[in-house]
Amino acid sequence: MELLELNDRYYGRVKSFIIRLVNDEWVADDLIQETFIRVHRSIDSVRDPSKVSAWIFRIAYNLCQDHFKSLKKDYHDIETARRAPGILPEMSAHKELEQFQMGTCVQEQINVLPEMQRIVLILYDLLGFNHNEIAKMLDITAANAKVRLHRARKNLKSILKEKCIFEMDERNVLVCESVEGGK
Repeated sequence: MELLELNDRYYGRVKSFIIRLVNDEWVADDLIQETFIRVHRSIDSVRDPSKVSAWIFRIAYNLCQDHFKSLKKDYHDIETARRAPGILPEMSAHKELEQFQMGTCVQEQINVLPEMQRIVLILYDLLGFNHNEIAKMLDITAANAKVRLHRARKNLKSILKEKCIFEMDERNVLVCESVEGGK
C-alpha cells in the first residue's frame, strides 16, 4: 500500500482516536505526526495487509501511552492532562453544535471511566472498530475486548444516570447537563 493512500485512508480516524485519548489538540497534532512518521518508516515490515489498520492504531495507542507516562513522570498528575473538553470529528456546523452540547457532558463522563474501558469504548462505539481489530490493537483477546466494552457501557450508563440530566431543549434536541455537585 502506498504511503499517500495510507494517509488518506487512516489519518482522520487516527486523529479522532488520539484527540479523544489525550484531550489536547496541540499534543494530538504531535502524536498524529509521529504516528505517521513511524508508519512510513516501518510499512515494509507489515507482512499481512489485512492487519495494517490494527498495526497503525497500535502505534498511535503506544505513542499516547508514552505521552501519559512522560506526563506522569514530569508532573506526577496524569489526570490534569485529560481534563480538557473533548473535540468532535468534522461535521456540519449545525450538527456539530448539537453534538457539542450533548458531547461535552458525555465526554466528561467517558473520561471518568478506567483507561482500558475508555479506550475500548472509543475504538468500538466512536471509531467503528470490531472486537477482533481492537484485540489486535491492544494485544488482548477478542473476548476480553468484548467484556471490556460491556463493562465500559455499563459503567458509563451508571455514571450518566448519577451525574447528568437529559432533557429536550427549545429546538427539541436532546441535551445533557451535569448535575450540580455530581462532579
